[in-house]
Amino acid sequence: MRFNCNGQWLDIELAHLVVAGWTGRDQAAIQHHIDELAAIGVTPPSATPLFYRASSGLLTQSPRIQVVGGDSSGEVEPLVVQAGGRRWLGLGSDHTDRALEAHSVALSKQICAKPCADQLWDWDSVADRLDEIVLESWVHEDGEWVPYQQGSLSAIRPLTDLIASAGLDDLARDGAVAMMCGTFGAKGGVRPAGSFRMAMSDPATGRRISHDYATVTLAEVA
Repeated sequence: MRFNCNGQWLDIELAHLVVAGWTGRDQAAIQHHIDELAAIGVTPPSATPLFYRASSGLLTQSPRIQVVGGDSSGEVEPLVVQAGGRRWLGLGSDHTDRALEAHSVALSKQICAKPCADQLWDWDSVADRLDEIVLESWVHEDGEWVPYQQGSLSAIRPLTDLIASAGLDDLARDGAVAMMCGTFGAKGGVRPAGSFRMAMSDPATGRRISHDYATVTLAEVA
């Protein structure tokens, strides 16, 4: 994959993709979400946070992804990329099949492509203010972009803690690794949309990364 960092293009061949789940700092809010999902048949997590492994080939910068059926949706997340002794912060969407999620969260993470922006920020340039970084997403409904998610990284467990718990340093010895780091609740509830827009902003500098993608629904044949 090619990423742009401060005008320099980086060619990074990913060997590993990790999807971190249940990463919120507010334990009461996590438990509330666990209870909500349990009510629709989703098995509660064995621990929080959890680190799901997915195929590295799922990460894509394409403006269009294909999904089977109409039960998938995106969620904006910080993306940590680590390779060759360097680390960057980027932006991605953990697009997930919600129907399959009721059967297996791990499989639901594996079945969908994971769109990401083609820009990265050098880790050291934001490391001292990660909690201030703002993530937002929108879905395209009834001909307009509707706010879907919004929050700062202060609502997610410290990224350095997630990096250590996931063992990213060990994984990176075997090749480049990327990790999606969790998300925020959806305004109006989790729901599918034909198009998804996401952005990450640094209030201290005004820098912004964004990415839009469309979802093409393939027929679900029984």
